[in-house]
Amino acid sequence: MPLLGRLVLAVGVLALAVAVLYVGVAGFGTVAAAVGSTVSGFVDNVTRTPPPSPTPVVVAETPSIVAPSEPYTNREQVDLIVTVASRFVGDPAYRIRVYLALEDQEPAPIDEASLSLTPQTIIPVMLTSGINDFSVTLIGPAGESESSPIVRYVLDQSEPSIKLDSPKDGATVNRKAVDIEGRTQGRSTVIIRNRDTGESIGGKAEANGAFSLTIPLAQGSNRIAISATDPAGNSKELELVVRRGSGELSASLSADTYRIARSALPTQIRLTATVDDPDGRPLSGAKVTFTLSIPGIKTVTGEVTTRSDGKATFGTTIPRGADIGGGSAAILVRSSEFGSASDQTVITITK
Repeated sequence: MPLLGRLVLAVGVLALAVAVLYVGVAGFGTVAAAVGSTVSGFVDNVTRTPPPSPTPVVVAETPSIVAPSEPYTNREQVDLIVTVASRFVGDPAYRIRVYLALEDQEPAPIDEASLSLTPQTIIPVMLTSGINDFSVTLIGPAGESESSPIVRYVLDQSEPSIKLDSPKDGATVNRKAVDIEGRTQGRSTVIIRNRDTGESIGGKAEANGAFSLTIPLAQGSNRIAISATDPAGNSKELELVVRRGSGELSASLSADTYRIARSALPTQIRLTATVDDPDGRPLSGAKVTFTLSIPGIKTVTGEVTTRSDGKATFGTTIPRGADIGGGSAAILVRSSEFGSASDQTVITITK
């Protein structure tokens, strides 16, 4: 009711009170005292501003979830470890509310749990395939706290793929070891085992899934097993057979001329060595010693290193004074990895 209306009502009540008191027994003095007291109390009650209603205070301390060291998992249930402020520990008036946001969805409450007697409370939750983003709040008499930072779990129950680039199944490798190269799920653990020798080697695939590991071979057939375990714990294995070959170098010698007229001396001659590794690939860095022996002159030698194309070239001059007849050119190739190889050809001095 408006203040003016309440005052009018007060005056009417006051007049009625005066009449009753006067007619009764009290007399004018008593009436005056009663009127004063009545007016004062009533006006005070009518005009006093009521106190404001109490406003609930939101819980200030936000709980948190311990993030996993590896968010990928193949387990459908995981434990959320939720930490709260020490002043809430064991308080039955407070609870933890768990929210879950799936991929491209808003967070929704999925569970509530009582506080444990320690700052950390373990809450089991079920995962959905793919991304699971969890957050928690603290609820109690004062309301609900702010949401905690998101902690992500990714449920992955698919085995990783393994694609080998080299070698091919059944390939022959003329080396003491074979390079296993391929691709799998990023950050997977890759283990390669030679079932025939018992040797194994492990490593991590790169973020893009590429891996390259080398494992020794025994003579003959080798069964090689390649296994990959992805970050979620899913595994896959495949096997191939690799045969170790003889492991011998291949070296050949050629000359720019094989017959030289004695009358044409002195003349230049160029010798070329071609070196392939045991797999038939050009071998660079091999040491090649050239030897040229022509009748009637001193033997000439020289050492050259093969280029990236596996070739090494040596040039020298055959001077006047060489005798007619057959001579020879030879090479000796040495490799720290594959041993040695040799070859030779005939160089003839004619009339």
